[in-house]
Amino acid sequence: MTRGLALSLALALATGLSLGFWLARQQTPQALKPTAVAERKPLYFRHPMNPNVTSPTPAKDEMGMDYLPVYADELAQPPAKSKLGEILYYRHPMGAADTSPTPKKDEMGMDYIPVYEGEVANLRQVTISPEKIQKLGVKAETAAPRRLVRTIRALGSVEVDERRVHAVTPKFQGWIQRLYVNATGQRVQRGQVLLDVYSPQLLTAQREYLIARESRRALEQASAQARATADQLVQNALQRLHYWDIGAGPLQRLQDQDMPMDSVPLLSPVSGVVLEKPAVAGMRFMPGELLFRIADLGRVWLLVDVYEQDLGWVRVGQTAQIHFDAYPQRVFAGEVAFIYPTLATATRTVKVRIELPNAEELLKPGLYGRVTLSAASADGERLAVPDSAILDSGTRQVVLVQEGDGLFEPRAVKLGRQADGYVEVLDGLEAGESVVTRANFLIDAESNLKSVLEGFSSPLSDEPPSVPQSSAEPMTRHPHGER
Repeated sequence: MTRGLALSLALALATGLSLGFWLARQQTPQALKPTAVAERKPLYFRHPMNPNVTSPTPAKDEMGMDYLPVYADELAQPPAKSKLGEILYYRHPMGAADTSPTPKKDEMGMDYIPVYEGEVANLRQVTISPEKIQKLGVKAETAAPRRLVRTIRALGSVEVDERRVHAVTPKFQGWIQRLYVNATGQRVQRGQVLLDVYSPQLLTAQREYLIARESRRALEQASAQARATADQLVQNALQRLHYWDIGAGPLQRLQDQDMPMDSVPLLSPVSGVVLEKPAVAGMRFMPGELLFRIADLGRVWLLVDVYEQDLGWVRVGQTAQIHFDAYPQRVFAGEVAFIYPTLATATRTVKVRIELPNAEELLKPGLYGRVTLSAASADGERLAVPDSAILDSGTRQVVLVQEGDGLFEPRAVKLGRQADGYVEVLDGLEAGESVVTRANFLIDAESNLKSVLEGFSSPLSDEPPSVPQSSAEPMTRHPHGER
């Protein structure tokens, strides 16, 4: 009896404990129940130094650093408005060149990422790590006003000075009785006898002079009016011979004797070299026919072909240095005397005349010479940068302005004149700003410069600027830059 009662009590106690434990579990708060932690999956991976460069799969940058994962909850938390300002537009979450003025989703259902005012400034700049700058050998120079100097090189040929060429053309008809200067290239002096001529017209003119002189002598006792008329006839006869280019020597000989000369000498009007000699002994000539062409080579011309892009640097009075292959040890100096008013359309050049002294007559007509003109800008100092700093895309010219360590801003500029190693900047740059002059082409190749320029070109326009890409088409150097 006692044993059965004890067994019943123990069974009742066990049943009560089990019921109490079950009731306690039913009253446990829901918040205390453990839950499974969901695994986070990145949407894409971004460059550790440039968040605009992304990759759909894990990757490494050029320095071996892992791309950082980007999760959905991070994209859902935009930066504080107080730091970045108003939202300007929304860009594609994967970095594609696609923007929207309003919130939207991409083809995978991902929300477009807002772009704030503070972020736009970063889109205008290119960031290069200090290690990369040192590896590329980047150098910069300050833009400053300077006097532009340009060296112009051209070719020219020696020509006879047209103002020093003389033609011997008699004003009467006759025959050449004797020829003293009978070779082309022969040197003559002023007043030297070139040839003796016989002319019936000259003979008649001499006789008229002698008759007028005899009449004057016969009227010594006549009235003053008659003597004056006779004197005038003598002077007229002598003046006719003078107009026919009879020299002072032959005229004096005619006045000293009482009979005419059968042959009259023709004298050289200048000192020089015979360029042409159509005259032949015994030939008949007519009034105005060329017998000799004589040129004074004491001063010659050098006609130079200057290209139209260099024409603005050439001025009358400039000093030119000329080298001739015939005299490699000498440098000749000349002066720009005239710029011809027409342009040769076939060669796009303009003739420039340089005058050279030629006392030794070393410069022969037809010699080729290499001309060097050093021209400086006439309007004083102008803002200029080295031509190696110019990146030319074909439609616009750009320089990279160094804003700080590893920070570069592309700047579109308007260029002016090209000089030796420098180019004038008309707009887009201020004096004192530092521009990259070396390795700027490599910076272009190593960065997304084209996308930066696209974003920089219209920051204030109604349409949002395009989003930088992970690669860009490299720009080309300026055609006048270093190669």
